[in-house]
Amino acid sequence: MTGQAEHDAHPIDRPTLLVTLTGTDRPGLTSAVLSTLAGRGLDVIDAEQVVLRGRLVLGVLLTAPRDHKELKQDLKALAENLEVQIDVSKGIGDNEPRRKGRSQVTVIGNPLSAAGLAAIAGRIADIGGNIDRISRMARYPVTAMEIAVSGADPDALRAVLALEGVAQRLDVAVQAGGLYRRAKRLIVMDVDSTLIQGEVIEMLAEHAGRLAEVAAVTEQAMRGELDFAESLRHRVATLEGLPVSALDEVYDAIELAPGARTLVRTLKRLGYQFAIVSGGFSQITDQLAAELGIDFAAANVLDIVDGRLTGKVVGEIVDRAGKATALRRFAAASDTPLSQTVAIGDGANDLDMLAAAGLGIAFNAKPVVREAADTHLSVPYLDTILYLLGISREEVEAADADGALT
Repeated sequence: MTGQAEHDAHPIDRPTLLVTLTGTDRPGLTSAVLSTLAGRGLDVIDAEQVVLRGRLVLGVLLTAPRDHKELKQDLKALAENLEVQIDVSKGIGDNEPRRKGRSQVTVIGNPLSAAGLAAIAGRIADIGGNIDRISRMARYPVTAMEIAVSGADPDALRAVLALEGVAQRLDVAVQAGGLYRRAKRLIVMDVDSTLIQGEVIEMLAEHAGRLAEVAAVTEQAMRGELDFAESLRHRVATLEGLPVSALDEVYDAIELAPGARTLVRTLKRLGYQFAIVSGGFSQITDQLAAELGIDFAAANVLDIVDGRLTGKVVGEIVDRAGKATALRRFAAASDTPLSQTVAIGDGANDLDMLAAAGLGIAFNAKPVVREAADTHLSVPYLDTILYLLGISREEVEAADADGALT
C-alpha cells in the first residue's frame, strides 16, 4: 500500500507558477506554450482552457523552476512572437480544493438574459455557494448553461433557485454533483403530453363524439382531483362500440413532442435503456416503442371484442402506484439501481414514479407535480433533458454529423 499512498500524496507546500495566456485563438498556441515549458523538467499540476468568441484563455499551474526569471523571459519572447499576452505569477501549492456541497446547476432560458443569469449567481452567493465553472450546453433553440457550484447544500440551493427561476422566468435544475450524475442509465417516461403531444384517450373520445366530457375528466385527474383508476374507467366507458380501426387512425395522427426523437436516439446510442409507462393504452404505446426502439413499455389494455371496443380495460390498471411499480420492474430487468434512473412526467399520476427515481423531472407539468419533482422544465423541447444529464447540443450535433447517431 506504500506505493498507493505515495501516488495519492500531494505537494501542497511546493512553490508553483501560474502561466496564463490570453489572445486570439488559433491552432498551435497551447502546443507552443507547453513546448516552451517542456524543456525545463517541470510538472503540470493543473490546466484549464476556454474559448469564447474566438478569444482563448489558457491557464497552466506548474511546479516552479529554480530560476523562474529565465522562464519568464522565454515566455515573454514567445508571447511577442505569437502576438498574445502571457502572464506568470508565483505562489505556493496547488489550487484550493473545491468546498463540500457540490452541485450542478442547469439554467435554461429562451432567451437567457444577463439580468436573469446575474440573479441566479446572486442567489448562489447569498447562501455561501461558490461558482467554480460555467459552461454552455446549448445556444438554440434555448440557451442552456451548466454551473458547477461548491460550498452550498444542494437541497437549500434547490429551494432558493427554484424561487428565483420563477421570478426570472427561467428553468433552473439543481443536482448533487459527483460521478452518479453521469451514471443514470434508465429513462422512464410518461407518454401522453410528455413523449407525445396531447392525450390519446381524448383523441379516441373525439372519434366517439364524447371529447368535451372526457377532456374535463382528464384535466381533473391530471391535477390529482380524481382517483385515476375510477376516472379511467369512466372515460373508457365512453368509447364503447368504437371500431378498432379508430386506434390506427389515432396512432397515425399522433405528434411526438419536439425533440423526442433526438432524446431517444441520443440516449440509446450512449447506452441508456429507455422505457415508457402510460395510463393510456398498450395498443398505442407498443407501436410507439417499436417505432422509436424503446426497450420497455407498460400501459392499460383496452378490451376488444369482434373488432369493437367494449368500453372496458383488461387486467390491472396502470395508475399512479402502477407507474412506480413499472419503473422498479424495468430497473430490475435492466440491472439498473434506482439511484441511476430518471423519471419524466407531467401529471399527478406520475408523482410516485418521479419520487421513486434517482432523478424526477416534471416536464411542462401541473403545479402539484412541479412542486414535488426534483426539477422541472417548462420549455416545449423534450431534448433539453439531455442538458440535465451533462450532454451538450454541440456534442449531439457532432455525433449526428459523424453518423454515430442515426
